[in-house]
Amino acid sequence: MALFRFKALEEQFSREVIEVAAPKERPSDYYGINVFDKPKMQKYLSKEIFEKITDAIETSTHIDRKIADQVAAGMKAWAIERGATHYTHWFHPLTDTTAEKHDAFLDVSPTGDKFENFDGDKLVQQEPDASSLPSGGIRNTFEARGYTAWDPSSPAFIVGKTLCIPTIFISYTGEALDYKTPLLRSLAALDKAATETCQLFDKDVKKVIATLGWEQEYFLIDEAIYKARPDLMLTDRTLMGHASAKDQQLEDHYFGSIPERVNEFMREFEIEAFKLGIPVKTRHNEVAPNQFECAPVFEEANLANDHNLLVMDVMRRVGRKHKFRVLFHEKPFKGVNGSAKHNNWSMATDTGVNLLKPGNKPKTNMQFLTFLVNTVKAVHINADLLRASIVSAGNEYRLGAHEAPPAIISVFLGRQLSAMLDDLEKRVSEKPMTPDEKTALKLDIGKIPEILLDNTDRNRTSPFAFTGNRFEFRAVGASGNSASPMIALNTAVAKQLKDFNLEVEELSSTGVKKDEAILQVLRKYIIESKAVRFEGNGYSQEWKEEAERRGLTNITDVPDALKSYKAEKYVKLFEEMSVLSPREMHARYEVRIEKYKKKLQIESRVLADLAINHIVPTAIKYQTLLIENVKGMKEIFSEQEFKDLASARLELIKEISNHISQIKFQSEAMRMARKNANELPECEEKVAAYAHQVKPYFEEIRYHIDKLERVVDDELWPLPKYREILFAH
Repeated sequence: MALFRFKALEEQFSREVIEVAAPKERPSDYYGINVFDKPKMQKYLSKEIFEKITDAIETSTHIDRKIADQVAAGMKAWAIERGATHYTHWFHPLTDTTAEKHDAFLDVSPTGDKFENFDGDKLVQQEPDASSLPSGGIRNTFEARGYTAWDPSSPAFIVGKTLCIPTIFISYTGEALDYKTPLLRSLAALDKAATETCQLFDKDVKKVIATLGWEQEYFLIDEAIYKARPDLMLTDRTLMGHASAKDQQLEDHYFGSIPERVNEFMREFEIEAFKLGIPVKTRHNEVAPNQFECAPVFEEANLANDHNLLVMDVMRRVGRKHKFRVLFHEKPFKGVNGSAKHNNWSMATDTGVNLLKPGNKPKTNMQFLTFLVNTVKAVHINADLLRASIVSAGNEYRLGAHEAPPAIISVFLGRQLSAMLDDLEKRVSEKPMTPDEKTALKLDIGKIPEILLDNTDRNRTSPFAFTGNRFEFRAVGASGNSASPMIALNTAVAKQLKDFNLEVEELSSTGVKKDEAILQVLRKYIIESKAVRFEGNGYSQEWKEEAERRGLTNITDVPDALKSYKAEKYVKLFEEMSVLSPREMHARYEVRIEKYKKKLQIESRVLADLAINHIVPTAIKYQTLLIENVKGMKEIFSEQEFKDLASARLELIKEISNHISQIKFQSEAMRMARKNANELPECEEKVAAYAHQVKPYFEEIRYHIDKLERVVDDELWPLPKYREILFAH
């Protein structure tokens, strides 16, 4: 095996760096060439249709059949000119990946006439066979119907020779079977509530959009090594492997020089991203060896989420070309840094104002404080929901592992801004303010930009941190769909703003002036949500104890965390905000726990296979060599010499025997635990059994395998080791 590893590495290091055939133009010259964006619409659509379609997109109004037909004709003409031969509705089922079914533009009539066909019906709606996609019980397995419907707010694009049309995915009865549908609903709810709030300060605001800037972390693994690790191939993480003597402890990889081969991969996937209109801006080495990050300029949240899923797909395809495999798993390697997808979230008005960025006027800063405090309040009362939106089998290994935020949801504002909220709490009362008090308060509020100027540091241990002009949701896992946390956050903030608007209105109706009513409600929220604000080290044991005293939950178990999706409090929240019906909420819970169970089931079976069919035979083979060696020593040495010289070998033989016995015993016990779990009648019972009776064996078995890796002859060991996986690039 060691010989194989050597040859694989030798081949890799002797491999010439693949030259990327980059366009000779500047990136700005080919940016968006594969996107049917507004400039393309202007070219391929009549002026009247262009104006109608852009107006429909901006106002989220219905597009009639006549417009759809003409848009389809223009889209088809553009796509065929770009070399497209097929089209597909591109959607986001509840699998955390994307889905597509390709159809050719070509049609043949009964008389044999051949022609390219793509009309409004095919653009607006398709009916893919959806029977094998998760529905959480909304649709019976034998009912294959599922409908995809065009999302005109996200432009169509070309990948290879296929025109991809972003769509929602719903059941025959109209329930959402995807992430995009509730994301769009949550954005609409936030727009409505936030616009009403903005009009307390600026009547010109007619629309508010949520913005998202994601940061995508990932590992690059050499293809030869990847294929020699069945656990990586089947589970996206290593189920065994002893720590390398050197990994990230010298902190020399983070922001270091990007290896040439990796740089060429990055260069090519960025070119492809630019062609698709994805504004990738940043690239760098991350903390762990062979770990990297890319990040774009922020965009409207729905489009940004589409772009994140698309860029992950581009990275996988380009990676294969460069003989890499891209890992998005949150914790592919034990003992080294895991991967996140930090979601930088804010809100912006149609007048060009970032609502989480203070301005140069007290009125603008009061608006900033309003949205800041309401967001903190929304996080406080919906912490369990936000946690449920980001937990998974992969993220479970990362959260709270002294590299990522803990499972305790808290908000970091920075000491100066937090102190200002404390000051507002003390100074604002229910009594009318004097002119001098109002002036002093306005002066202090006017100083917010100066306060934030010296408050730019980020708390890396906070799951939800304010970073100057946005909140960074740092607990999101690298492999997931960002729509999940964005749906939860948008809905929570929309509901909170709705309640704020009502409270201000009710207070104003009693004769309290509007500005004082706003301040009084904000003071109330500051007091009520104070427990969720935390500026210290989220990794510390002291914080866990303090959080418990504050009444903050710390749910580290995925099945328990996911129960928030069926909690009456959150079911009512989503129903009231018209984002998810009770049936859709329950379906998401069912899908998530079923996926968690299946992940553990797969990992258990892969681990047992590797342990019994690869590791144990290898250990026995090496043990046999040692036994033969000891027998030979006994023949040539005196009894005393044999005792002195062979004792270490005999101890090693005993140690190997013990590990082999434990691996076989624990693997069989795990198999029986899995069998017992599978026989349980209810899904929740099965999930709990896998989490608490099957999963604990993973570490038990791994412990003994990793101990064997330290002592078994490297020539015999059947799997590439961490030192080879993490430092091969």
